[in-house]
Amino acid sequence: MEPIHIIGAGLAGSEAAWQIARAGVPVVLHEMRPVVETFAHKTGDFAEMVCSNSFRSDDDENNAVGQLHWEMRAAGGLIMAMADRHKLPAGGALAVDRNAFSADVTAALRAEPLISVEAGEIAELPREGRWIIATGPLTSAALGAAIRVETGAESLAFFDAIAPIVYAESIDMSTAWRQSRYDKGETEEERTAYINCPMTKAEYEAFIDALLAADKTEFHEGETAGYFDGCLPIEVMAERGRETLRFGPMKPVGLTNPHRPDEKPYAVVQLRRDNALGTLYNIVGFQTKMKYGAQTEVLRMIPGLQDAGFARLGGIHRNTFLNSPTLLDDRMRLRSRPNLRFAGQVTGVEGYVESAAMGLLAGRMAAAEAKGGDLAPPSGNTAMGALIHHITGGAEAKTFQPMNVNFGLFPPIDAKGGRRGRKARYPAYTTRAKDDFRAWLAGQ
Repeated sequence: MEPIHIIGAGLAGSEAAWQIARAGVPVVLHEMRPVVETFAHKTGDFAEMVCSNSFRSDDDENNAVGQLHWEMRAAGGLIMAMADRHKLPAGGALAVDRNAFSADVTAALRAEPLISVEAGEIAELPREGRWIIATGPLTSAALGAAIRVETGAESLAFFDAIAPIVYAESIDMSTAWRQSRYDKGETEEERTAYINCPMTKAEYEAFIDALLAADKTEFHEGETAGYFDGCLPIEVMAERGRETLRFGPMKPVGLTNPHRPDEKPYAVVQLRRDNALGTLYNIVGFQTKMKYGAQTEVLRMIPGLQDAGFARLGGIHRNTFLNSPTLLDDRMRLRSRPNLRFAGQVTGVEGYVESAAMGLLAGRMAAAEAKGGDLAPPSGNTAMGALIHHITGGAEAKTFQPMNVNFGLFPPIDAKGGRRGRKARYPAYTTRAKDDFRAWLAGQ
């Protein structure tokens, strides 16, 4: 059997390779790193997580991304299996030790007999064979140019910002404290998974002033910054209004400062554990385009971080994606070149889990085709189905932007009759999704 080729060993490409091999079809996985490096990646490992270490909520009853987790586990997904293996305490979220996670994904794929790995850049769109392009937000300039020539589309891009990572030992715990919002979590470790840094109103106002005045990264001539709302730099949020951050990543709700239990903080900065050793913490929601010198000055204004040491400062990078509603069919194939499938963030989904899920679908569809069959996507009632239906036709092409999974993409739960409250509606969505996804798996 001719192998299926995959370009890119990020989360989507890694998951696609695993699913294809599990179906008994050979795979060639092409990864340009470490031969060709990117500014954001630090290793040559597969599925390297660069923006955050969180897969977000793991609640598969009341949350759409939690339902997506459930579906990927049900489908034997490699990414979720390794995330579960390297899970860190994070309240109700699924956060992972990113280095151990990537190392084990790499080891699993390299140990699979049906998967061969070829290092080096693919700069052109292949004319022959079956290919999955899963190059993610940092598609190389050469391949990106080839895609634009083939699709005839103008450059479609927005800018993603990366949050800083702090050394835990440099955090002043006489000011900060450990607590998950609303004490969420089943164990004491989970209920204390976050480090919280409180701010008074005066401290918050001074922080906002410094943030707005700080030197920022400039864009190259001709580039425009169309940020994805789920990954806005903090300074962009602050520019939208001085209170925006206080109602976003710095909201003070669900937390009690044990150092001053009778005093409610005006704002709170949260840090989430980034590795199993607990030596590194990332500043939640603090993606930034501030220049490095400005970052250290501004971030050390946060109470508890006045002596912070940074393992990594924030950054900003270009994220390229297709106008998928006009370019891809519901099997994720390029309409003009059906031998080419796309998967991951380049298709216009946003988030680690969503990217890996599109890799899972592309892999299964490609494997079915290689074996002489045809695999339709799961129903739109499922999380995966809702995503693929959105990007391949459900979204308005003229205003298409990257999207996280959310219940707004699911068909309404009540076709007739009265409206349900959110507490009843969300479990109804996930119950229906599980039933439909089990049926989809059983039909393969």
